[in-house]
Amino acid sequence: MIDVVVAVLLMIGTAFTLIAAIGVMRMPDVYMRLQVSTKGATLGTGVLLLAVAVFFLPQAEIAVRAVLIIGFIFLTTPISGHMLARAAYLVGVPLWPGTVIDELEGRYDPESGELQSPR
Repeated sequence: MIDVVVAVLLMIGTAFTLIAAIGVMRMPDVYMRLQVSTKGATLGTGVLLLAVAVFFLPQAEIAVRAVLIIGFIFLTTPISGHMLARAAYLVGVPLWPGTVIDELEGRYDPESGELQSPR
């Protein structure tokens, strides 16, 4: 029974990771690519590590390590994605031409990088 659960979790995690990889290739600008990679790859990696935790459940130390790694990834990946997107925006990486609105336009101080209050 545990083998079936592990196999299903592995397939789901692999599918999310594959979808994230395809999304990174298909998205038109760096901001959308960051969104796809942080959400899809984080969820895919989390499910794959959950499969590892379930497989090694009799050995509690390995399962605990896998769960701690999942928590670490879920805490750090969104923060790093935000930092990369902010750095790209401050450097002036262009938005996709189909972008309807740029809510940050004119709100960043180019020298300090600080966000000003909304108009």
